[in-house]
Amino acid sequence: GAIKVDEGFQTSVPSIYAVGDVIDRIQLTPVALAEGHCLADTLFGGKPRKTDYSDVPTAVFSQPPIGTVGLTEAQARDKYGDVHIYKTSFRAMKHTLTGRQEKTLMKLIVHPETDKVLGVHMVGADSGEIIQLAGVALKAGATKEHFDSTIGVHP
Repeated sequence: GAIKVDEGFQTSVPSIYAVGDVIDRIQLTPVALAEGHCLADTLFGGKPRKTDYSDVPTAVFSQPPIGTVGLTEAQARDKYGDVHIYKTSFRAMKHTLTGRQEKTLMKLIVHPETDKVLGVHMVGADSGEIIQLAGVALKAGATKEHFDSTIGVHP
């Protein structure tokens, strides 16, 4: 079971609050830290605010690593109906020197009318770290055009 709290993390006892895994929201350490910061800001900092649970990047540090942020294709279709899906696989630049054929898969889910990126999903080397920047892009409201118009790095 989980401890029941309101949006401000208050339990049924007015002087007791709870955050993190015990409240059964998103069970990730960075989410618990964000909840704690919101609670501290609200109670002690004079800046009442709520935790934003949308577009939380997550990673599975497996082999190969997996990174994901935003809506899955199924969630996006359930919410918006039609969506545009863009998939690519590519070899990391470091492998131009190593000669390895290892590839990374990347998938973007995009709203067809607004061009807003709704989800980013990756499987491949460093996906767990890369997805954090995709999370920043989604929080900022990035569109597919923003992704397309960004000039890439080159060794």
